[in-house]
Formats: sequence, C-alpha cells, structure tokens
Amino acid sequence: MTLTGHAYALGAGTIINAISTWKGAAFGIDLKTFADVELSESGSSISGSIEGMPDGDTTLIERSVELVLDHFGMRSGGTVITRSEVPLARGLKSSSAAANATVLATLDAIGESMEALDAVRIGVKASKEAGVTITGAFDDACASFFGGIVVTDNMMMKLVKRVEREMDVLIFAPDKKAFSAQTDVSRSKLVAPWVDIAYDLALKGEYERAMTLNGFLYSSALGFDTEPIMQALESGIKGVSLSGTGPAYTALVEKDKVDSLKDAWENSGISGNVIKTKINNNGAKLQ
Repeated sequence: MTLTGHAYALGAGTIINAISTWKGAAFGIDLKTFADVELSESGSSISGSIEGMPDGDTTLIERSVELVLDHFGMRSGGTVITRSEVPLARGLKSSSAAANATVLATLDAIGESMEALDAVRIGVKASKEAGVTITGAFDDACASFFGGIVVTDNMMMKLVKRVEREMDVLIFAPDKKAFSAQTDVSRSKLVAPWVDIAYDLALKGEYERAMTLNGFLYSSALGFDTEPIMQALESGIKGVSLSGTGPAYTALVEKDKVDSLKDAWENSGISGNVIKTKINNNGAKLQ
C-alpha cells in the first residue's frame, strides 16, 4: 500500500536574528515551499529530491520524514520531493519552510496529527541534525508554520508572542548565496547587547524599529552592505533588515512606498532581483 501526503509552509523575513542571543522574531511571507511525500511498506529508506536542484542536499527533508515516522513508531520507505517559491540560501528561511512542509506532508500521508508546536520542534530537530542551522531557527520555523509576526525564545523553544499584520513586503535578493551554517557566530555575539535592545522593542510591538536596528547590527557584524538599508530609509521605510544571515534584505512597506523602494533597489548597482510579496497570516497548510 502506498501512502501520499502534500503540504506547504512559508518563507519568512527577519525582525530579530537569534544567533547572538538565542531570542528572535520573524514574519511569515507569502512565498511557499511545497512538499510531496510518498510512503510504502515495502521500502526501508527515505529518498529526497529538490525540484530544480538535482545536486541539492536532501538530508533535511529526508530526516524530517524519518523523525515523524520515528515519533509514531513506524517504519517505512519512500520519497519526499520539495519545490519552492522561496529563493534558497538568501536568508529567507527556505530550510525552515522545507522542514515544516515535509513534516506536515508526512503527517498527512500517515493520517496522523500532532500539536502544532510539536510539529515545529520536529522540523527544528531535523534542521539541527542536518547541519543547516546554528540556533535551531525556532523563530524562523514558527514564522514559517504559523504565519504572521512571531517573537520567540529559541533556547527554551518557546513561542512568546504572535500577532497578525497586513503589510506589503519587499525583498532584495542579491545573486550570491550565504549558508546559515557557515556564519561567523563569534562576530554576531559581539553585537548581542544591542540585539537585546532590538528584542525588547519587538516585545513592545515596535517591530519596524526592532527590525531596522537588527539590520544595521548584523550587516556590520557579518560584513554585508548597509546601503540597501539606507536606501529603504530614504524611501520612507521604517522597517528594513538583513534577513537572517543574508544576503537578502527584507522591508515592511506601506503600499504608497512600494514603487519608490523597488526602484531604489533595482538601481542600486548590486546584482540581484526584487520580489514583492506580503505578510502571510495563515501559515502552513495541507494541500
């Protein structure tokens, strides 16, 4: 007998990067990663593939399936295939989205369910075991799974706060890639006292101010250009940041300022593309 499951989860943008303090904040964006899982009792191993990336590392999605099966005491072979609207290795939480989508699709395939935060934690565990994250990215995983804006304590794996917000999002995604696991953690920890200030702003609901402070701090610590952040401020944007460990920048944008910032980023002289999306408040879903 063959069992199939299908689901998607969201990419996300950074408000507070958790690398230096283990406390983070992020928001779900309306770019999705889709997972299709097919299981068979006759098999003994899970094989993964990433659409459009024949040589992509599939450890994360394979481990996500295995951990769900382990949770329910099941043994099965099968396949997991992911495809994504989220640019990979740009700081837009493509790994969290892939893990969440795969966990949900596996639950769909085996006809089981679990508490939402437990599903998120399985994806975080898979991410750690696959070596694609430093902190476990619980903040990113929560934003990807629940949508809206989330504030988290990654050390305790606690969702501290979640709110919904209707806002447009602009993403500036330079062509180069940056993998989270290769980030210089020691330099990130140097800015921790000021990241704490940004986190306090997020707890107070001042997400744009928190996000922009985070952007300047981590761009400096990780060696990314702050010019895209300055261009956003010049366009009247209040919330803009380096997303994750880069190289993408994300901005929360009021509708009347979208064209101004889009033009500024497209003419910045930095090779890349600008993506217009919005905050997704609905979160991950079965298909």
